[in-house]
Parts: sequence; C-alpha cells; structure tokens
Amino acid sequence: MSNGWPLVPMEDIFEIARGGSPRPIDSFLTDDPDGVNWVMISDATESGKYINSTKKRIREEGVKRSRVVHPGDFLLTNSMSFGRPYIMNTSGCIHDGWLVLSPRNQNVSPDFFYHLLGSDFVYAEFVRRAAGATVKNLNIDLVKGVQVPLPPMPEQRRIAEVLDRAEALRAKRRAGLAQLDTLTQSIFLDLFGDPHRNQKEWPRRPISGLFAAPPIFGSMIPPVTERRGWLALRVGNIQNWTLDFSDRKYVDLPTGSVERHSVKDGDLLLARAIASEEHLGKCVVANPRDEHWAFDSHLMRLRFDRQQAEPEFIRHLFMTPGGRRLFLSASRKSTVQFNINTKEISALRIPVPPFSLQREFAQHIALVEKLRMTHRVSLSELDTLFAVLQHGAFRGEL
Repeated sequence: MSNGWPLVPMEDIFEIARGGSPRPIDSFLTDDPDGVNWVMISDATESGKYINSTKKRIREEGVKRSRVVHPGDFLLTNSMSFGRPYIMNTSGCIHDGWLVLSPRNQNVSPDFFYHLLGSDFVYAEFVRRAAGATVKNLNIDLVKGVQVPLPPMPEQRRIAEVLDRAEALRAKRRAGLAQLDTLTQSIFLDLFGDPHRNQKEWPRRPISGLFAAPPIFGSMIPPVTERRGWLALRVGNIQNWTLDFSDRKYVDLPTGSVERHSVKDGDLLLARAIASEEHLGKCVVANPRDEHWAFDSHLMRLRFDRQQAEPEFIRHLFMTPGGRRLFLSASRKSTVQFNINTKEISALRIPVPPFSLQREFAQHIALVEKLRMTHRVSLSELDTLFAVLQHGAFRGEL
C-alpha cells in the first residue's frame, strides 16, 4: 500500500453486528417522549451524513429484542441503497435492515471512515463479495473480511478535511439546483395561482381542447441496449420531472408506426401506467433536436396546439400540489398499478390562462433552464474532482 499504510480487516477496526426487530413492531411503538429512538431507513436522508433524530420510538421492553447503537457508531444499510454509511449522532435501536460498526478504539476518525465506507473502493469490494448471492445484501461476515487502508490518525483527519471541503462544494451546487426547482414553482404560482383552487378564475376547459392530435400510448416493441434505430424513452428516463439519459435503450420502429410512436419537439411525455402513484403523471417536454426519439407503452404522448397551450405550462401545472390533485382525481388504480388512459386525460378539466401569459412563463422557464444547465455542468465537474480526490486519498496519493 502507498505510504506504507497497512491494509486491515474491518473486523479489527470495528465490532460489527446486525440490528434486530421486536415483532410485531407496531406493538412496541410508542408516542411516549421517554421511549427509545427507533432508527429507520427514512431517518437517513439521501445526502445526509448523520442520523440526528428519529421519527419513531419503541418501548423499553423492545430494546432487548433489538440492537442498541450509540453516538459515533456507523450504520450501513444492508439492502436498499446497499452499504450507504451514516454516522449516529444520537442513541437508539436498529432493525435488521441495518448493520452497526462500532469502533474498537480511538484510532478511528469518523469523518475519514465516513468517506472510506462510502467510497467506490469499498462499495466495489462489497459487490465482489456479494457476487453470486440471490439478493445483494450485506451481512456481518461479508463486511468484516473487507480490508481497508488504515493511515495514522493525523493523516485520517487531513484526508477527511480535504474530502469534506470537496463534498461541501458539491452540496452547495445540489442545493442551488433544488432552489431552482422552487423558483419555477414560485413563478408558476405567482402568475397563475393554484390550479385546484383557481383563485384567479381562469376558465376551466377539458385539456382535450388544447390538443393538436389525440393522446396516444407508446410502442410495445421491447427496447434493446444495442445502439440502433430510435432512442426508446421509458418511465425510468423521467427523473425529478426532467429527462435522464443515463440508461439508454433503443428500438427499431416499423415504417408504419413512425408517426404514431415517434416524438417531436414540444411533445409532452407522461407516465401513464406505473406501480407507484407518486410517479404517475410525471412528465417532460421533449426536445429531440437531431436525434430520433420513440417512446414505450408506459408513456403517453400529448401533442398540443402551440397557439393555445405551452407544453411547459402544462408540465409545471402537473408539478404543483394543486395540479397533482387535479390529475390524480382523473386516474385510477388497478390490481397491480396506477393508470390513466387517453379518455381520462382528455376529459381532465384544467384552468387555462391566456396564451400570452403561458408564453411569458415559458420564457421565464427557458432562462431558468439555462442557469440550471450551468449548475449541472459545474456539479458534474465537481463530481469528477471528488472522485479523483477520493481515488487518490485511499491510495495514499492525496
């Protein structure tokens, strides 16, 4: 190892144990403020480092059937986000969806090991050791055998400080992007008001009156990863109401279905059949430019008369809480998923402000999107920088 750092098995650095659940758990939950903190996955945010508090508590009788954790302990998710580390900033009990790593001595910098445990280096080792398992879960034996570099404490602190600063820059950029999302919602509500309450008394019209063509479902041809034909957009490509091309698949559209299943600039693509109500109705405005886009059967294409409706106005209407309420009132749930069909979407009545005001809104959104792109490019560069720093840090090259 570079700089002479030893590679040490995790079991030599930490006592490793799995959580446990008193069952049935509902019988042990309590509203008593003197109850014991019950740590759930939802108490740890995606970008959080520490678990500071819990939403639920359990009675003292449940403690002996669980696992007690203390401030300074590390928690690893053993499924779901698989190996994501968190530092306990409070005490409590954990269920069997967690592993706890308790430092055996004082030669452990929490900040250093937070970055190490969350690094690609350690994650790759977890994945390698879990290979062949039907379900990719962490367990005690898997984790304790992973060997990690153990630099001297001053070096641990120095590395952690560098990585903390880099991570802080990434966090600020992510926060900036989140504020831009809030800004667009504020602009919408300021111009148009809440779509459900319609306090500005815009005329309510069936959305079908704004269509340039009937709504239609996408192709049922299974897409492939091989690059060919048409880019096949799927529900998974809609993330946070924007298009995500990190997972690309393609489809060969027969000549006779090109008009029916292709995408043009300004088309709104909407998730119309999905297992989660939360994601039903999420939509994006297409901008294929020079690329050929198709869409699959879980999406619905809405093509608007651009003299009556701005697609960005419709998208942001559906993003507002009031717009979501209107949309979901037109949807339904089958035995396996949430749905909305072409007849139901066509009958949906929405407030329709003057087109000139919609156009003004779309111009505001275009400016915000330029700023958002600048932030995304900057965040991508910071992500690359962080990866380089992290790679060098755990090889003794930082």
